[in-house]
Amino acid sequence: MTRVHLTCPAKRDGQWRHIGRLSAAIVAVVALAGCEDKNAFVAPPPPKVDVATPLQRSVTRYVEATGNTAPIKNVDLVARVQGFLQSIDYQDGTFVKQGTQLFTIEPETYKLKLEQAQAAEAGAQASLRQAEADFRRQTDLVQRQAVSQATLDTSTSTRDNAQANLQQAQANTRLAEVNYGYTRVTAPFDGVVSAHMVSVGELVGVSSPTQLATIVAMDPIYVNFTVNERDVLRIRAEAIRRGLTAADLKQFPIEVGLQTETGYPHQGKLDYVAPTINQSTGTLAVRGLVPNDRRVLLPGYFVRVRVPFDEDKSALLVPDTALGSDQGGRYLLVVNGDNTVEQRKVQIGPVDNGLRVIESGLKPEDRVVIAGLLRVIPGQKIDPQQSKIEQPQASAK
Repeated sequence: MTRVHLTCPAKRDGQWRHIGRLSAAIVAVVALAGCEDKNAFVAPPPPKVDVATPLQRSVTRYVEATGNTAPIKNVDLVARVQGFLQSIDYQDGTFVKQGTQLFTIEPETYKLKLEQAQAAEAGAQASLRQAEADFRRQTDLVQRQAVSQATLDTSTSTRDNAQANLQQAQANTRLAEVNYGYTRVTAPFDGVVSAHMVSVGELVGVSSPTQLATIVAMDPIYVNFTVNERDVLRIRAEAIRRGLTAADLKQFPIEVGLQTETGYPHQGKLDYVAPTINQSTGTLAVRGLVPNDRRVLLPGYFVRVRVPFDEDKSALLVPDTALGSDQGGRYLLVVNGDNTVEQRKVQIGPVDNGLRVIESGLKPEDRVVIAGLLRVIPGQKIDPQQSKIEQPQASAK
């Protein structure tokens, strides 16, 4: 007899559920495998960064310093004779020419003393003429043996005394003329006169010379500054290379600018270089002479000074913004042949027309990162975008 095994419906449902769960697991594994393929990490492309080769052109090198202006002449006007101040003959703070009368000090007394001395001189001249006439007469009589030699000796002595008296009278006249001249105080040179320090009617020159005012010459004007020892050595080395003498150094031009001015609009020449370096400060005192016909530069101003001493025909320049700094000093980010960023230590020079001079550490063919420095780090690959360093407009300071 054939036996037929019938499966229970509940059992068949359990089997199907097991098969369903297994299929779902397989599908989930396949799905996860597909997700892993789609979310795999892909490195971002190298950042695009502007690079440029340094600008190469001629640059004049300067010694720069801070100095101050000083007048070439600064004289106190004093009363050299005693008397009451009769008049003030100028306006305070005005420019006057040499010889302009500024003060008058009671001249009448000194005029009378001059006239008195002139009268005494005239009397001495008359006495001398009489003594000379008597001397000639006595000389003739002695030759004829009409008088004794003693009489001639007396006449000679009288003549010599008359000559001495005349010389004394002439000296007194000259002294009286000088004192009379002191009653008129005049400008010793072209300059600006300060406010008067005494009033009309005041007694001046009593026990010592009384200061009346001050006159200051302002054209040209001195500019005093100091140069440090290192710059002195550089200038001397350049002077030796060019065969310049100490006298030639005084022909060096200097450029001067006020703190509020753009650039260095005032031109002059070196006037004095100290023979020794100040050991306490390590600096050399230098003085320039600058024309000042418009009197823009006043004595006592602090000024910016620069002296050109050399010209570099092939200097390398980059924007100042391309420079970074750390504890090791200043650096540039340079891109090598593999488009990898390198940090390059450099020595910087002055700013010339808005660009920084690089003294050492950079080559003309180097590609320098000039923008986007914060997006790159040394050792990173980049996508260099070749650019060009533009010369900014000439600027100031």
